[in-house]
Amino acid sequence: MLTATLLALGAAVLHAGWNLAVKKTPHERFIALWAQFGFGGLVATIALVVTGGMAADGWKWAALSGGVHLPYTLLLARAYSHGDFSQVYPIARGGGAFLAAIGGVILLGDHVNAWGIVAIITIAGGLSLLAGRARGPAVLTAIGVSLTICVYTLLDSKGSRVTDKLGYGFATAMMTTVSLSAYGIVTGRVAALRVAVRVDWLRFMITGLASLITYTMVLVAVRYASVGYVAALRESSVLLAALVGWKYLGESDSRRRLTASAIVLTGLVLLVILGR
Repeated sequence: MLTATLLALGAAVLHAGWNLAVKKTPHERFIALWAQFGFGGLVATIALVVTGGMAADGWKWAALSGGVHLPYTLLLARAYSHGDFSQVYPIARGGGAFLAAIGGVILLGDHVNAWGIVAIITIAGGLSLLAGRARGPAVLTAIGVSLTICVYTLLDSKGSRVTDKLGYGFATAMMTTVSLSAYGIVTGRVAALRVAVRVDWLRFMITGLASLITYTMVLVAVRYASVGYVAALRESSVLLAALVGWKYLGESDSRRRLTASAIVLTGLVLLVILGR
């Protein structure tokens, strides 16, 4: 359990970091995400070969996950174009974790004790307060993002558990790159991608590696703990989002967001200490 805890918390920090980079990018956000995941997919392909590949049973789950990552990327790009980082991120991540926790119990047979359920509900309540009274396209798209997060989290949790190799995370990154590239080519965005990569290749390489490492850590973590436990711990990243939105991006309503962060922290403590 300690392994899952450390991996999930580390992933939370990296995840908040690359999402902030997407929010602040000067390029079209889909282009930035495509470039980022493209670099990650390239590294993943090399890593998959070096580590000896992956069991055949994992490929169907990786392919399904890669397909779901396309609407996830499109909705995430749209959400960040319409809303504050400290509101969109909590709605998307919090909703996704909450739904994934429920799905893990119903569909994957995960066990969560009574305290774990209380902790997850507490975290969800804190995230709802953190999101505030935001309305409009940003909220709707963020909710859409949360649904895609739930789906690919469950797919990848299943895929990671049917193969005992680290390669599943690399395979998922590869398939995500394939789906985004197919969409980008069909919609005529290749020229824009080339321009963005020429200007910001180092930034995309760093965020691509961060996203690849982040999700690989999560997929290893769900082998040692329930989906709900890992997904909820990852939501410690919303604390960083609230702080960054307040201090770095100048987003308002700091008292409510800090209070909500304290509620999320309480839920995380309950989850780690009593929810196992």
